[in-house]
Order: sequence, then structure tokens, then C-alpha cells
Amino acid sequence: MRGSIVALAGLVLASLLASPAAAQDRDALVARQRKAIEAMKAAPKDPPRIAFVSNGVAFFWVLAKAGAEAAAKETGATVTVHMPPNGIGDQKRILEDLVTRGVDGVAVSPIDPANQSDVLNAVARRALLITHDSDAPESARLCYVGVDNYEAGRLCGRLVKEALPGGGEVFVFVGRLEQDNARRRRQGLIDELMGRDPDPSRFDPPGTVVSGNGFSVLGTLTDQFDRAKAKANVEDVIARHPGIDCMVGLFEYNPPLILEALARAGKTGAVKIVAFDEAPETLAGVRSGTVHATVVQDPYLYGYRSVEILDALCRGDASGLPADGFVSVPAQAITQKNLAEFEAQMKARAAAAGDAADAKAP
Repeated sequence: MRGSIVALAGLVLASLLASPAAAQDRDALVARQRKAIEAMKAAPKDPPRIAFVSNGVAFFWVLAKAGAEAAAKETGATVTVHMPPNGIGDQKRILEDLVTRGVDGVAVSPIDPANQSDVLNAVARRALLITHDSDAPESARLCYVGVDNYEAGRLCGRLVKEALPGGGEVFVFVGRLEQDNARRRRQGLIDELMGRDPDPSRFDPPGTVVSGNGFSVLGTLTDQFDRAKAKANVEDVIARHPGIDCMVGLFEYNPPLILEALARAGKTGAVKIVAFDEAPETLAGVRSGTVHATVVQDPYLYGYRSVEILDALCRGDASGLPADGFVSVPAQAITQKNLAEFEAQMKARAAAAGDAADAKAP
């Protein structure tokens, strides 16, 4: 119930932030940034100082860091990567510190976009701002780099239907629904299972059972990036719903904890698992068959493209900014069939980034 209230409050606040006055302020800040980019044609930042900020600490962000560092090597930009370990307050502190230090560009994955527009706009007053992974469309960000999370959620739903061709009971686990990416991918999952027409603005409260088309989504549990709580959530569902057919983990650390809790309960293989992201434990589960499939983004490209775009902007080149503000990095489904190819790509990228870091070391 609490999660439902929090999510609803976020949506209400988002509507307030979308008021004409807020939109006017956002548009003015976007115009201000574009004017600064134009001025940089004559006086480019060389090298530009760029910060890449995640929404937490996870293997996902290690891969993004590798991409950011690879782009830094190619562009010559000075890049720092920041991973807030303690949630929104920590991310706010990092962003404020970055603008105080005078960075030229910031790429950030907002933790709670509905409640962070003021902080993000404060960054946009002092630096060039883009978002990645999780968008903040009501802020003054110049563009968003990432997947269409609603469509990624629908892809996840198709994998659940593949795992349960006769339908069944499903439970969803995620870090927090305040994030734009979490809300959208969860809704895409539910809409796909229910056989609904696409509508990214739809919102089913997390505390209600959603049934239809042969499926029942019994609920959604959040953990606020607390791994112990995330595991306890799975254990609670195992105890309360012994006949559960499928568990879906929407954040990178959720599927490994689902695997761990099911193993401890002696239910490995008895419950289908559909995952998000490429945690090593998740990929091992795909290999063994204990995870049906996982929807992967491309965190390496999130890092790479974010730095590449900001570097160009800081040198006066805005040609990489799309008219719709969306730089697409499509999601894909990883199954046993394409796992080896995907892992080889990950290994090569990580090795390349490691070589770049070694080359910079004194």
C-alpha cells in the first residue's frame, strides 16, 4: 500500500511540474544550454570535463563506466564516474558538488525524476545536462540516452508468456517505482501480459492484483536498493504464494536474489524466472536454464554515447541531439541461443576499457 501511495504522489507531483510555469522555466534552461553550445563553436572546451552519474552501485554500472572510459580515450575528454551508494540524497550531493567544481557536462540517471527537477535544473544552469537509463522529461535535460523502457517491459512480458504458454501467477520485484524506467518497464510488462493496447501513461497500483488473458500479476514489491530487503521480499512471496509460477526481477540485482531465495527454499527450477540486465549470476542462470531469459540494455553504450554526445556539445557540435530528445539504445532478449555471443561482446568491451585505463595510469 505504501508503495502505491508513494508512486501516486510522484505522478501527482510530476503533473504539477508539467505546469505552464515549470515548462516555461525548463524551456528557458534548454534554450540557455543551446546558446552555450553555439558559443562553444568559437571557444570549445578542450578537453571538456564530463561527469557520468549512475543511480546506484551495481555491476550494470561497472559496464557503463567501461563505456564512458572508452569514449573518454577516443574523444580526449576528462571523464569522472560517480555511483551514489545511498540513494537520492547521495545523488543530490554528488550533483551539487559537480557543479560547484565547474564540470562542463553531466550525464545522470535520475533516481526520482518527479521530485528532482529542481536539482536537475540547477545542474542545467551551470553545465550541459543529459539523462541516461532513466529519463526526466520534465527537466531541462537536452536528451535522454537509453531504451524505451515501456517497450522493454513489453519485451519482458513476451518472455513471460513464452515461459508460461498456458498463463499463470506472476510476482514482480524492483528497486523503486519512483524511477521513470522502473515504472515504465513494469507497466509494459503488465500491459503485454494482459493483452492491452500500448499506453505508457497507464498505471496499475503495485498493491493490486491485475488479472486477464490467463495471467494474474499478484503484486509488485520494492526494496529501495536494499539487497537484504530485496531477498526478504522474495522469501515472503515464496511463503505466501507457494504456487507462484513466475518471478520477474526488473533491476539488475533482483534476479540473482530471486535465484538465491529459491535455492534456499529448495524450489530451483520450480518457479520460472524472467530477468532484466546482465548480472553474472543471471547469465549463469540463463546458461543452466534456471532463468528463462533476461532483457538486457546496453550499459556500456549508455556510458559511451553519453560521453560522446557531451564531448561534442562542449566543442560546439549539436548535430548529435535528436529533434525528439531520444537517443535510442535498444534492448534485447538474451536466451541460451545467443548467450555465448553476448558474453563474448561483454568480455571484449571490458578488456578494451581495461587497456584504456592501464594506458592512462602513471
